Amino acid sequence: MDRSTDDCSMLKGISPFISSDLLVALHRMGHGDQIVLADAFFPAHSVGPPVIEAAGVEIVDLLGGILPLFTLDQYVDEPLTMMQAVEGDALDPTVAEGYETVVKQYEPDRAHIRYIDRFGFYEEAASAFVVVLTATTKTYANVMLAKGVTT
Repeated sequence: MDRSTDDCSMLKGISPFISSDLLVALHRMGHGDQIVLADAFFPAHSVGPPVIEAAGVEIVDLLGGILPLFTLDQYVDEPLTMMQAVEGDALDPTVAEGYETVVKQYEPDRAHIRYIDRFGFYEEAASAFVVVLTATTKTYANVMLAKGVTT
């Protein structure tokens, strides 16, 4: 019998958006490690870290599944990082607002987002623990989370 289903919906308290591979990665991350929740346009397979594919999953839903499972880094001022728009492009403010709304549910004092330029984001993403490639098609929707000490 094949039991290779790739979701954790059979577990209480685990979002169905969290695959078994992602659950393992979240468990193995140490404090200070970063996870990139990448939009569908992000060059996930070329930046370096392992890639977990979350086909059909939106970043905001994934964020809502992850935050009950770990603490954001308490030792950095801004544990959430997003990419600034390239000159001539515009950010969709509803993307960050959606993320901030989810973060405020779990860590109300940690919802501030730091913005860095495109290549700075790629550089930081290269040292992330893992990149999760999602179905989100809004541009500049990538967000990086720094994991804190879970007590």
